Amino acid sequence: MKRLPQFFPILNTLKTYSFGIFKADLIAGTTVGVVLIPQAIAYALLMGVPPIYGLYACLIPLIIYALLGTSTQLSIGPVAVTAILIMSGISQLAIPFSDTFVHLVIYTGLLIGIVQVLMSIFKMGFLTNLISQPVISGFISAAAIIIIISQIKAAFGISMPRYDQSYEILMHLAQNFSEINVYTFLLFVTAIILILLFKRWKKTFPGALIVLILGALATYQFGLNDLGVAIIGEVPKGLPSFVIPYADYQTLLNLLPTVFTVTLIGFIGSIGIAKSFEMKNRDHTVRANQELLALGISKILGAFFLAVPSSGSYSRSAINDQQGAKTTIASLVTAVLIIASLLFFTKFFYYIPKSVLAAIIVLSVLGLLDFKGAKMLLKLRRREFLIMVITFLCTLFLSIEIGILIGVLLSFIFMLYYSSRPHVAELVNIPGTEYYRNYERFPEASKAAKYLILRFDNQLFFGNTNYFRETIMAALQKRETQPEFFILDMTNMHDIDSTGLHTLYNVNAYLSSNNVQLLISGAIGPVRDFLKRSGFTEQLGAAHYFMTITEAVYFTAHPDQHPSEKQIALQHNTQRSIMD
Repeated sequence: MKRLPQFFPILNTLKTYSFGIFKADLIAGTTVGVVLIPQAIAYALLMGVPPIYGLYACLIPLIIYALLGTSTQLSIGPVAVTAILIMSGISQLAIPFSDTFVHLVIYTGLLIGIVQVLMSIFKMGFLTNLISQPVISGFISAAAIIIIISQIKAAFGISMPRYDQSYEILMHLAQNFSEINVYTFLLFVTAIILILLFKRWKKTFPGALIVLILGALATYQFGLNDLGVAIIGEVPKGLPSFVIPYADYQTLLNLLPTVFTVTLIGFIGSIGIAKSFEMKNRDHTVRANQELLALGISKILGAFFLAVPSSGSYSRSAINDQQGAKTTIASLVTAVLIIASLLFFTKFFYYIPKSVLAAIIVLSVLGLLDFKGAKMLLKLRRREFLIMVITFLCTLFLSIEIGILIGVLLSFIFMLYYSSRPHVAELVNIPGTEYYRNYERFPEASKAAKYLILRFDNQLFFGNTNYFRETIMAALQKRETQPEFFILDMTNMHDIDSTGLHTLYNVNAYLSSNNVQLLISGAIGPVRDFLKRSGFTEQLGAAHYFMTITEAVYFTAHPDQHPSEKQIALQHNTQRSIMD
């Protein structure tokens, strides 16, 4: 019972809850609900399912997250990126808007929830770190363009067969431009202009909902649906029924790539949004593994009530924050508003033009185009800019899954390459100080003939042992006079594996055969423990370990004055972790 509030953070919220806090949550939750209704309908269509399923995704998931979530501002529900991922993956297995497609989308939500809960149980939130920021930026920017292009049919009112590639849609538009429906296109443009004007007037004003209502009224009043303007049509009234999602084993296997992609991308986005508001407000703590649990259970239970997959939305979370949301009770208020809409207002959705929904989607995803991030990477780190561009192009022209996969693989290739050839510095004493720095940065400093100091700025592991050995040999061969001592500064060497240890033995043997004494300086605790367990400490000799380079250099001039029996540089622990 004492640990119950850790599992249900809302219990801690209720201990200090007051009417003043509820008033703030009520305003925020209502505002988010007003914004969420048109977005949920629009993103459902983007996902390839009827609009009602977008609203269903705003019930059980919101309620469960309110009970289990640790972010007071995060607003979950249908989002554009998740929608396009689902559409891209499942459209390979079924026709969008068909009963089979809808069933597979709901079943996918169940699988995503199960994976997220398992990740939470096994504390695997760290796996989201496998996708770097350049990969995410490249993928999301490409996804935004794909989403915008996917709305051409609804925005122009043009009949169009199903295409797998975005460029095919653009080509079809160019070849059949004369077939566009003028009324549909005018509604699309007018909706964009009005939403932008409302946003410029007041950012928190529910411009999208107002434009949706105006569009529906105009369609009803002037009979625009009889003039070729596509509308939503009948939306079922009432709350979702209970279902048990099911699919055969082969279908499950076919869905796994989509499940894992949406799981990682969805959680990275949600936790990123939650952390950003945690840092901004500093009034709560976001726990990553608890967030995984909350998002996972919300999807699992939501799937039994016809909810399509949902994730955290930055725009709605920002509105939640701007309107003063203090707790997750605001999400419960939003859910109540959605329930009221499903019970009493679905008949008003009939005349909503799809072109207006397309305008809402287009404006929602424009902010996902990360031009600023690309410019920054080009200035700061060109290899990461290259990763972002390649991910962007592969996502745009091949597929979303392939784009992410290539981006992740490219990130690891670059990481492994630079880990296999890490930075190595030959250190020299800066005149008049006790500091030892890179000779290439301080060429005015002179090298000592008696010793050579190298600093290896990475762990010593199987991927860079050859480079380690060759670098040492090359540095010694460059010397006109063979030094008597080789000082290896291990300050930045945070780990050694068995291959690295074997190489260290070989290097010591090579130095000994050339009458050069190896000295080790600045080895950190875990490395000292490893060297002690391996027996290398005893083989090298206790007198040859030092806490600082200064002490090692002093030893080269006074080898008889070194009190080896009192060295703190030899301190080590015998306790080990199960994986150490």
